[in-house]
Amino acid sequence: MVTLIVATTTDPASINPATALLSMPGWLPGPSLSQDMKSFTNQQLRLLQHNKGIVEEDDLDRRWEEATGEVVDEVIFFSKHTAVSNRPALTVHPTGVPHLREGDVPPQGGRPGWASPPSPRIGPWLRLLKTIAQSHNLVPEFEITLEGTHHGPVTSKPTLFLEIGSTDEYWKRQDAAHVMALLVWQGLGLGGFDAVGNWNRENDKKKVLLGIGGGHYAPRHMDIVVQDGIWVGHLLSGYSLPMEDPSQSKVDGKTDGIGGTWREAIKVAFEATRLAFPGGEILAHLDHKSFKSWQKNAITEFLSQHDIKIGKPKDFS
Repeated sequence: MVTLIVATTTDPASINPATALLSMPGWLPGPSLSQDMKSFTNQQLRLLQHNKGIVEEDDLDRRWEEATGEVVDEVIFFSKHTAVSNRPALTVHPTGVPHLREGDVPPQGGRPGWASPPSPRIGPWLRLLKTIAQSHNLVPEFEITLEGTHHGPVTSKPTLFLEIGSTDEYWKRQDAAHVMALLVWQGLGLGGFDAVGNWNRENDKKKVLLGIGGGHYAPRHMDIVVQDGIWVGHLLSGYSLPMEDPSQSKVDGKTDGIGGTWREAIKVAFEATRLAFPGGEILAHLDHKSFKSWQKNAITEFLSQHDIKIGKPKDFS
């Protein structure tokens, strides 16, 4: 079982952490999937570098397995982060666009109606990232935060993105790149460290947060995730839950139900999270204040119909 770490030479916030990681002991040249893609190996790690946008290379996990015969256990991407605020940030997030309909063109890769299994490392690594960033004096200059589930590329194994934001000045910061490299190095248990965020079916029959609602940076979900021992699945921000006001869609004077792809998004995110955490109890955590009453009632009813339990903050402690 190997871990794929993916970087692109077109993005300084991607290639710089990869270069910093490669400066650590034990790396050797590895096989290539194409002329435009080279790899390096270190124990059970495989670092891939390609020359396209980070979201443009789909199915790297499957392609690596077919080319090498090695089974891929997880995929980790280095990337830049952009934000309207331009605030410096180090972020962690799962991938997918489960809210898009078939025929939609994903603006940042992926496949409509798809979500990868979220890496079980997301919660533990967010907390480890904060510790490492603090020790390297990047906090409070850099915000350490989750992001909601968004964009590609398509993968089928547990996946997470590690991003540096939010402008060219910060994408090129070598200290931020070093922190991201250390996160992977320590988090995967290299250099004498204990691995962080390994999920074990027999020993980790624990509760997993499935975030529903709120803004892109999931502040109310973050309030829970910063606590030790919290596991994190998909995080569906409000924009990933398209809901059509029933008062706006009427047939013969009667409401036609609540349209939109919110049901499909929740179902796909739940199933992908369950796949990533075998034996775990998936609890939907709602950002209640982000919903109107009709939205909250509809979501609550849908969760009940599909036997998806709702968790309150105290349920995760």
